[in-house]
Amino acid sequence: MQHRTKSKRFLILFLAFALMLTSAIAGCKPYTIVTVAEATRVAAGNAFDAESFVAARWGDVTATILEKAVDLSTVLTALANGSTTSVSKEALQSVADQYGLTTEGNAQVFMVKGQGTVSEVNTEKSTGWMTLQLDGYDGPIAVKLFIGTRIPSDETSIRDGVGFIKFGDFREQTEYGKVGRELNRRVLDEVLAKLDRDNLQGKSISFYGAFTVRTQNIPGDINIAEVIVTPVQLEVGG
Repeated sequence: MQHRTKSKRFLILFLAFALMLTSAIAGCKPYTIVTVAEATRVAAGNAFDAESFVAARWGDVTATILEKAVDLSTVLTALANGSTTSVSKEALQSVADQYGLTTEGNAQVFMVKGQGTVSEVNTEKSTGWMTLQLDGYDGPIAVKLFIGTRIPSDETSIRDGVGFIKFGDFREQTEYGKVGRELNRRVLDEVLAKLDRDNLQGKSISFYGAFTVRTQNIPGDINIAEVIVTPVQLEVGG
């Protein structure tokens, strides 16, 4: 008899506990099973979109360069010391302070404009370029412009030159790199896509763009034998 009483009490306690547990579960929000594909889409919604970022700022980028560009002949004359292309880092920094800016990676970037005559065209590589005889400059530094069909992936003159796209504004370095590449894609699509690369020789050219002189991990003076401009505006004359 006593054994039955204990068993009955245990059953009552167990049922009461089960009822409380059921009520607690019922009061909670139901669990949702999320597939890997759904989770990927959610994650992508929070991912950095370089194309949208650049699309929203492309107008400001081009306007800044058109407004603030310095005559390339002025910059090159300041860089070249007589007939040599060797420039001390101190002199390079002084020119950048006056006509350009210095990036966080200690590269000097210049927004420039100019006009000249095409003296050579190189389309053998996808990263093609043309050489200009720049009006107002007869110094030793060669002047080239990228003409596509590709721009080197490490070319960041447009991104760095405008001054308002800063590394610290991004969560990680890969985002910053994507912006540079997307800006170059814009140049290819909107500036260079319709360029008749096979008929540039001897043509007059006017341009706006930017170029970079890199000095990091280079000891001593910097040899600036040439500058290669990435254009944001390019007009071909006769």
